[in-house]
Amino acid sequence: MTTVATIATRARRATALPDVWADALENTPLVRDWIETRLRRGPLRLLPTSWVREGIVLDQRVREGRFQRSLALIASGSALLGGLEVAYEHVIGSYSQRIMYTPVFLSAAVTVAGAWGAFDRRIARTLLPITSAALLVDGAVGFGYHVRGIQRKPSGWRLPVYNIVMGPPLFAPLLLGISGMLGLIASGLRQEDSPMRLLPRRLFRPLPAWMSLLPRRLTREGIVLEQHVREGRFQKALAAATAVSGLFNGAEALYSHYRTNYKYKTQWIPVAPSPVIAAAGFGAVASKRIARTWLPLVSLATLVNAALGMFYHGRGTMRRSGGLKKPVYNIIYGPPIFAPLLYAATGFLGLLASLLRRG
Repeated sequence: MTTVATIATRARRATALPDVWADALENTPLVRDWIETRLRRGPLRLLPTSWVREGIVLDQRVREGRFQRSLALIASGSALLGGLEVAYEHVIGSYSQRIMYTPVFLSAAVTVAGAWGAFDRRIARTLLPITSAALLVDGAVGFGYHVRGIQRKPSGWRLPVYNIVMGPPLFAPLLLGISGMLGLIASGLRQEDSPMRLLPRRLFRPLPAWMSLLPRRLTREGIVLEQHVREGRFQKALAAATAVSGLFNGAEALYSHYRTNYKYKTQWIPVAPSPVIAAAGFGAVASKRIARTWLPLVSLATLVNAALGMFYHGRGTMRRSGGLKKPVYNIIYGPPIFAPLLYAATGFLGLLASLLRRG
């Protein structure tokens, strides 16, 4: 699969330029036209020129870390749908504990912060990371509570299969944390219209006072991490997150569909690809070639898988007694209608990782 990244990498090796100058050279109109000409020699020659040009611009912005607005909106939408899923799932538990309200409120906070941060850079740098980090922490806390909920069922972990299937969804809080992770990543990126910088921004502004209290090595690592995110150089980390998310989604689908004893063969569709997603994600950590070839293909298949799941869950809700005449009841007690979108989030992470640069 020939992409802008592979062509640019070959040119960089041939010229032996430093990374900062090679990055600047890739943004010149002459080089972009040359890359577009090379791409149009392959299967992309069948597409309209405007599509190819827009694809090159999108690929370049992602590789440079200049897609803050887009990712903030995606994090907002992901948090909205995840919050709705948690809201009606906790209705089944009758909100018996007050902490069951926290993921609902925090998802709403990330939704507002993401949508607002897409239009206000200051909000994207302040409110969005705070709410996103809070949602991540809440996901870890929720995972602990769900483990405790399974343990408190009759026989606890001595009957693991039955209690995991019939108890609270074990990995659902961690999957909700994907929205928080997207928000944190968005807060560290640059906006689409930001100019490319050849030198780290930290060289031109003093460090915050609180960072002087931290160990020097930790401060240095934090600056390097921030710069890598701003430049789109975190492919390995996001590929690993894709692999772990794929395993969690597969496990969630495995025991959720076990409740109906896999009445339909299509219920195996989200379970079977889970090891493939994990293998592609971990393989992308070790190999740049896998990150540019297998990972995007598997991620696209995951998105198609999620779309099929959304269709079947929606059809299952409509086929219940009353159908759309009792929408609230059937959505709450029918198949989780937004759960397949968590699978789609995994596919999106993989696609995003395939377009980034390695740190």
